[in-house]
Amino acid sequence: MTLSYSHAHQQGSGTTEVVAVLVAITDHTARVLTVDQGKLLPNGPLMPLHRSLQSGVRQWVEEQTQQPLGYLEQLYTFVDTNRRNVDGHALVYVSYLGLVQETQTQQLQSKAVWRDWYDYFPWENHLDGMPSIIMDFIVPALLSWANSMSDSVDQQRRRQRIGLCWGLSERFLADHGIENTKAVNKNAGEHIHDSREWVAEHVLLRYEMLYEAGLIPESTYYQPQKLPKDWAQIIGTPMYYDHRRVIATAISRLRAKIEYRPLIFGLMPDAFTLLQLQQSVEALSGVRLHKQNFRRLLDSQNLVTETGESSSAQRGRPAKLYRFCHDIELQSLLMDSKLPKRK
Repeated sequence: MTLSYSHAHQQGSGTTEVVAVLVAITDHTARVLTVDQGKLLPNGPLMPLHRSLQSGVRQWVEEQTQQPLGYLEQLYTFVDTNRRNVDGHALVYVSYLGLVQETQTQQLQSKAVWRDWYDYFPWENHLDGMPSIIMDFIVPALLSWANSMSDSVDQQRRRQRIGLCWGLSERFLADHGIENTKAVNKNAGEHIHDSREWVAEHVLLRYEMLYEAGLIPESTYYQPQKLPKDWAQIIGTPMYYDHRRVIATAISRLRAKIEYRPLIFGLMPDAFTLLQLQQSVEALSGVRLHKQNFRRLLDSQNLVTETGESSSAQRGRPAKLYRFCHDIELQSLLMDSKLPKRK
């Protein structure tokens, strides 16, 4: 069956599916494990032989990818009313987030492929500054969507939402109302962020806005004939069903949690340099970090300790190697086998 991006589904008798977002950091790049040529996440129906949702997701990941699993937590559950089984019941969708060390391609199932998660969300990568697609294409399209409302109050509310989601100032939005939508990218840099900042963990909010505005192929409101010809290349790689939304949820969760929990341990090798650790956190957050502030934070929270060894750098002076402190390592053992307890 040929799947469409808007929820086409081969009907079965089940009512629950489990989906896994497996994240790895490889060469300072945040990556997700996909199947079906990058169009799906590892997934499968929950079956009677599964003792739990987590055992179900582990089985499907093992069968479809051969990727070993470590830390795993339940991510998001929703009812997809656009997908029905043979009896007409809507599908319950249960997703999981896993942090792993990337297995070499030749060891994975042939249909499993690691992909840079910014292939799916190019607007989220601010490592080299704000991507030009935001001000050149996305914001003008969103402002046109806001200005399409007949009521001025509704227009203003949409513009305010755009500002909050995309880090645009009140002054910028006021300067680019209905009459100025086509001129958004002209001298925009001057006042974009004078009263608001880009909030990295708002990934899902931004994705949902693009969906609501009909600017991504997965959206039921998508009308490509009303968009630039190269829009498909601008807006990132689409996925079947709601799997890109699930990744957006995972990125939002991970970006929020790394600010107060040392989840990064699940993505790092046993020994690493402080620069490698910083680059890994930057890959997840999509923004650059201040080196000295980052290292002061590590010191204040007692997260890492020196191994007494140094890296074998080919250039420059070898850097000290570190590992996570004993308490963090013990926490990782616990979290490998259980979901985090509610506080």
